[in-house]
Amino acid sequence: MRALTAAAAGLAAALALVLTLTATGAPSGTTSPKPLLTTVPKHP
Repeated sequence: MRALTAAAAGLAAALALVLTLTATGAPSGTTSPKPLLTTVPKHP
C-alpha cells in the first residue's frame, strides 16, 4: 500500500510540474547574432 501511495504522490508531483511549465509558456526564441564555427581553425 505504501508503494501505491508513493507512486500516486510522484505522479501528482510530475503532473504539477508539467502543468506549471506549461502555464509559464515557452521562452522567447532568439538566435545568436554570431554564427557558430563549423570548421576547426588551422594550427599556426
